[in-house]
Amino acid sequence: MIKRADYVIIGGGVIGCAIAYNLAKKGAKNIVLLEKKYLTSGATGRCGAGVRMQFGTETNCLLAKNSIEMFESLEEDLEYEGSIEFKQGGYLLLAYTEKMVEQFHKNLGVQHQLGIPSRWVTPEEAKEIVPHLNTQGLLGATFCAKDGHCNPFKTTDAYAQAAQRLGVEIITYTEATKLLTKGDKICGVETNKGVIESPAVICCAGSYSRELAATIGIDLPLTPERHQILVTEPVEMMQGPMVMSFYHGLYCQQVPHGSFIMGLGDPNELKEYNHNGTWQFLHEMAAKVTFLLPPLANLRVVRQWAGLYDLTPDKQQILGSVPGVEGFHLAAGFSGHGFMIAPMTGKLMAEHILGEKTSLPISMFDFTRFARGELYVEPSVV
Repeated sequence: MIKRADYVIIGGGVIGCAIAYNLAKKGAKNIVLLEKKYLTSGATGRCGAGVRMQFGTETNCLLAKNSIEMFESLEEDLEYEGSIEFKQGGYLLLAYTEKMVEQFHKNLGVQHQLGIPSRWVTPEEAKEIVPHLNTQGLLGATFCAKDGHCNPFKTTDAYAQAAQRLGVEIITYTEATKLLTKGDKICGVETNKGVIESPAVICCAGSYSRELAATIGIDLPLTPERHQILVTEPVEMMQGPMVMSFYHGLYCQQVPHGSFIMGLGDPNELKEYNHNGTWQFLHEMAAKVTFLLPPLANLRVVRQWAGLYDLTPDKQQILGSVPGVEGFHLAAGFSGHGFMIAPMTGKLMAEHILGEKTSLPISMFDFTRFARGELYVEPSVV
């Protein structure tokens, strides 16, 4: 077991691996990444694999826009021998109420100022994009052809392999159980296999970041929320874009190998650590998706699973350092969109940790915004 490191990263999802790679790329040495199970065993490996720029806040639009541009060349940049299965088939976001129409047009205004090629489409145009879409009750939609899909397992593997080539030590099946401080400084991490001393700890443990922060008296406003997903048998390609409806609380896309992946948000979901699947989800998911996309009624379900969102009060991530605890950094609270902004987040966090000026501002994502009451609400989350 390694006894000391210059940087300890907790969490082996895409965020942790992207930060590890970017730190090492910038010349940082003696970096250790800890994962309590296997890489992608948490939220990354249980996500819906969509990537989109169509958000409602400028910062998330910028994070996503930069990340998608990075996804486009990620295999080459990371010298990955496999494929991350990046497919830009677009996202079609459906509007069913006048309030949604108003919000979508506000979102488009933000997106267009940033050069995002999204556009408003009529129900008839939406049906041209997805011919099997049921347009009953649909008032319109927004569409961005550069949004799409990417494999979270392959993407994380690409970052992990690139980080290891640069000297990062990745230690799996090793759980961080406690943060250690000396005075007002972080001094290490206690694990189930011993202590690693370090002057810098980066916590990327999703909703479990709350428990770790509590070991040094920090109350993180993170709550776990179960989200369930199912996947169907693969069939011939019939749907290019992800179809997303905030009204129905669902998303559905056909991935490159032919299966459909779909998920459903439940506003009544208890805020607890629960990875169990339910027949109620299967029933409701089937009913809603076959109303929107009727031909999917003929598909067989292969399996279903559940993962956790790490929700913050404004559904925005916490990025940066924690005041009063020198050397402790956070990248958590992504509220369901961590994978799609991971490439840029990894770069920004590395810049911040090394004391550089960040390529994009991250101050609005600081931990103290909750105490100040300066929430920065993201309206476009399922």
